[in-house]
Amino acid sequence: MDFSKLRTRRSMFTSAPAVAGAFAIMRPELVRGWAPARLKAGLIGCGGRGTGAVIDAMNGDPAIELHVMGDAFEDKLEASIKNLRARAEKIGAADRIKVEPDKRFVGFEAYKKVIASDVDVIFLCAPPGWRPIHFEAAVEAGKHVFCEKPFGVDATGVRKCMAAAKKSVEKKLTVVSGAQRRSDPLYLNAVADLKSGKHGDVVALYAYWVGSPVIQQPKGRMEKWGEFEWQHRNWYSNLWICGDQIVEQHLHNIDVCNWIMGTHPVKVVASGGASWRPQDEVHGNIYDNVSADFEYPNGVRMSSYCRQYPRGSYNQVNEIVACSKGRLKLDQTKGAPGYVNEHTKLYKSIRGDGPYINEAMEVAESTLTCIMGRESAYSGLALTWDQIMNSQQDLMPKTWDYNATNPPTPFPVPGKYKFI
Repeated sequence: MDFSKLRTRRSMFTSAPAVAGAFAIMRPELVRGWAPARLKAGLIGCGGRGTGAVIDAMNGDPAIELHVMGDAFEDKLEASIKNLRARAEKIGAADRIKVEPDKRFVGFEAYKKVIASDVDVIFLCAPPGWRPIHFEAAVEAGKHVFCEKPFGVDATGVRKCMAAAKKSVEKKLTVVSGAQRRSDPLYLNAVADLKSGKHGDVVALYAYWVGSPVIQQPKGRMEKWGEFEWQHRNWYSNLWICGDQIVEQHLHNIDVCNWIMGTHPVKVVASGGASWRPQDEVHGNIYDNVSADFEYPNGVRMSSYCRQYPRGSYNQVNEIVACSKGRLKLDQTKGAPGYVNEHTKLYKSIRGDGPYINEAMEVAESTLTCIMGRESAYSGLALTWDQIMNSQQDLMPKTWDYNATNPPTPFPVPGKYKFI
């Protein structure tokens, strides 16, 4: 199958039938006004981001309630609900944490029980490697979705998300991503100005996430943890479940550039490596820096740079847009209100109180853009969009068990690493 022919956001809106369909998308009668006074949410992935997303939702809408939770680990789930109750109490929302003991599901297939429950909205906040499976299941079940970024870690998974994204639009389901800059006032205003031509033509873009490393288990592996469990508890250091920094974290900045350009790049040349990061069990098989030169269809280039160096090193997280009439430096509004705003717009879309929103295809494209950059850096090759769309890489393990054997992929070395 030629996966490059799978319809993406750009192709969906460049044909006459698609343009006509866009008007139907903007008026999703099948969901507008149907919502009950209270919206029930189910959470999949009860770590820090999932827990934070629930509190953001409760700050963003007074009628959202949490009814179901699922996680691979019972200790994570119970710690999350304890944390949620304490934080919800502080914002006057304690009565909206309604997760009874029989609605707390544990295991690698807990997501199925959360999705099958009587909830309106699913929060997908498990580690990224699981995102395609969870998103596909939520859309099949007809659930609205808050979907953390990225939308997968390999092309096989992202294609699954793209197919589900198309189906979610057909079902008039609302999908809001965790790319919170899309809900930040400063970004919204800046992107609107750029698209209006206020600053002239965009001639170049620069994307930066220059920060510190994420080391989740600095003391190493506990004896009782099997290999599969260890990889989950130390997920950021494992390629198959994290995707490397350029995918898991730098997506925020690359997504902004794609949003501004209204499409994805068509080519990339990248390089990277591990300057300080040891190649051991704690630090895993990912890089600590990647530099990439992306090219958009109109010839405009995006220079992308991400790195995670030890604390105390130089930090910079933003985007710079060079235009024919000036230069813009983009950064989040003080206090990062996008985290709450993304939930406000999610529930307004569901109820029909605001415009219909479905960010799935756009953020799936941005995820694949990041994967294209990573694979170019790993392999040392120049890669095109068609090549990454047709990539057969599938990092997802086939056996899901706490003690399953899942040897990590070798540390990527250009010249030895094979692009699939």
